[in-house]
Amino acid sequence: MDCIFCEIANGNIPGKTIYENDEVRVILDINPVSYGHALVLPKTHCDSLLECSEKTRNAVFEAAQKVGRHMEDVLGCDGINVLTNIREGAGQTVNHFHVHLIPRYTKKQKPDQLILEFGENDPMDLDQIASELIIKD
Repeated sequence: MDCIFCEIANGNIPGKTIYENDEVRVILDINPVSYGHALVLPKTHCDSLLECSEKTRNAVFEAAQKVGRHMEDVLGCDGINVLTNIREGAGQTVNHFHVHLIPRYTKKQKPDQLILEFGENDPMDLDQIASELIIKD
């Protein structure tokens, strides 16, 4: 079998489609963490954001912006998390680039089970990290 997300994105396997154009399909997540949780799936396969073409990346994020704005208008959510997982260590379970649109509800007027916590870490040597990560063109 081909990639499951390729099959869904190209209409070979049904999904609850909420938006579609020539480049992407946006479906409701079958295991939603919030009311309206959706996935933006490119119709062209690439494993992750790091491997996709500029055209695919732009199409995915243009659709995410369009659908995200619509979610705010229609669902009355208080915010939206836009995220993509890259590789198993970051939680990617299907090796097909996709973006999660997760509406957030601070007043809990609709189901919202996603928990993101940002805490303080031990002090780090930012000069050392920067020297490792700096990109020189």
